[in-house]
Amino acid sequence: MGISDVIADFINELLDEDSTAEVQRSELASRFNCVPSQINYVISTRFSPERGYVVESRRGGGGYIRIRRVRTDPKLLVMHTVNAVGDRVDQRTAAALLANCVSAGVLEDRIARVMLSALSDQALRPVAPEGRDIVRANILKQMLLGTM
Repeated sequence: MGISDVIADFINELLDEDSTAEVQRSELASRFNCVPSQINYVISTRFSPERGYVVESRRGGGGYIRIRRVRTDPKLLVMHTVNAVGDRVDQRTAAALLANCVSAGVLEDRIARVMLSALSDQALRPVAPEGRDIVRANILKQMLLGTM
């Protein structure tokens, strides 16, 4: 398990209590013996809006990072996800959006894995590489709307 996983697990444990965690970048860096940019990396990749989190930060001596897990009505989450897809979506972002739907209980893990397989670059191989993200976005939106 890498340091990013350890930091993410620690933040998730803080979130389990009330769906909000407030941390200081420098304290976490000291705790895990890493540079503050490592904390930034973990927060930007593991606690993004696509994964169902809102992150607020305030810089300075008394600065903090507040991470809040967003819980919404399943239909609202599906519509938010459809809107978040936009005109194009890459495979990694599609996976993050589906993982958020699974963690929110909107999709079963098995269904999300099937959807992700259908959205993979392998499945979209007949489509020219420059058009795959556009086709993937259209397919993902239709599959999500089909779950409602």
